[in-house]
Amino acid sequence: MIKDKTKAVTQAWREFLRLESAGGLLLVSAAVLAVVLANSPLASLYDTVLNLKLTMTLEGFGVSKPLLLWINDGLMAIFFLLVGLELKREVVEGQLSNPDQIVLPALAAIGGLAVPALVYWLINRNDFEGINGWAIPTATDIAFALAILTLLGSRVPASLKIFLTTIAIFDDLAAIIIIAVFYSADLSTSALAAAAGGIAVLFVLNRLGVQSLAAYLIVGIFIWLFVLKSGVHATLAGIVVAAFIPLDSCDDHSPSRHLEHILHPWVAYCVLPVFAFANAGISFSGVSGDVVFGTVSTGIVLGLFLGKQVGVFGMTALAIGTGLARKPEGSSWPMLYGIAMICGVGFTMSLFIGSLAFEHGEFTQGAAVRIGVIAGSLASGFGGWLVLHLSLPKHANGD
Repeated sequence: MIKDKTKAVTQAWREFLRLESAGGLLLVSAAVLAVVLANSPLASLYDTVLNLKLTMTLEGFGVSKPLLLWINDGLMAIFFLLVGLELKREVVEGQLSNPDQIVLPALAAIGGLAVPALVYWLINRNDFEGINGWAIPTATDIAFALAILTLLGSRVPASLKIFLTTIAIFDDLAAIIIIAVFYSADLSTSALAAAAGGIAVLFVLNRLGVQSLAAYLIVGIFIWLFVLKSGVHATLAGIVVAAFIPLDSCDDHSPSRHLEHILHPWVAYCVLPVFAFANAGISFSGVSGDVVFGTVSTGIVLGLFLGKQVGVFGMTALAIGTGLARKPEGSSWPMLYGIAMICGVGFTMSLFIGSLAFEHGEFTQGAAVRIGVIAGSLASGFGGWLVLHLSLPKHANGD
């Protein structure tokens, strides 16, 4: 039984790497296409499509939002559902279940959260509105990051892939907490009460051992709708639903693993590229030098490129130097530095947090966020790739 579980976890991890790496390349392509369209004669069509208002109602109760917000609140809830399923699996039986394996990436993730936020704060501390974006450079885009490692082929030790993936998992967990605590406002107690009722139903289903995915997902849609109405960001509903879907079952058919298997390709090849396409389109028309080199964009670029590598590598070196953790097998200091630089690829999550931080902001703030995220992510990605390219062995190491 233990052997079967280990095999299942290993297979899931390999599938995760394969899908995230390929999805990362598609993610980049979608972002490039968005920028091209936003600066072409089709720019007005691009904006019109994203601002199309879609309405879903039932007996007067429903949601009416532009397509862009359906993508950010709806499709991204599916992404967070997958993140929740992955976190649950990793905590119960994966990389996060072994204390010896989580100390180093956990400390590295803490450094990668604190230092970029500090860098951004130092640059924007006198900007009353700009300071709201302090969390933008704290994220790591695992799909984009793994796509960069894929370009280096089998020269990259498996231990470094695990190290990077685990840091990203902690980053996702931190992002969930940040969104819940700092980017939720105007709370509706009645909607929260209705969502809490849905959560209670999930709890009962879980305790009764219900294995039907349909039951959990139907209740999950109900919870998502009321969380959306409550003022708490709707994507958090995905995390809540994932927590109650059973991981184990008596007939070796895990609803949680089955749903994770179904969602992986949809998220990698559809949800995240669509999000990137909808949110990365920067129109350079009317964008002044004050926006490109302003405090918001500068804080994001330096936070991602400088803050991430200093925070992740600094905490990694401190943990290894003090004996709290060991170097990943087959790694060297230059390799770890390259990984720390790649952690500065924020992209999807950084754009998402930016859309929350300046949800009611003006065009200049949205443009500054996109310019900063794309520039910082590209600089971190290329820098990390170059360092790893020069420091990795010339041939595959057999891992």
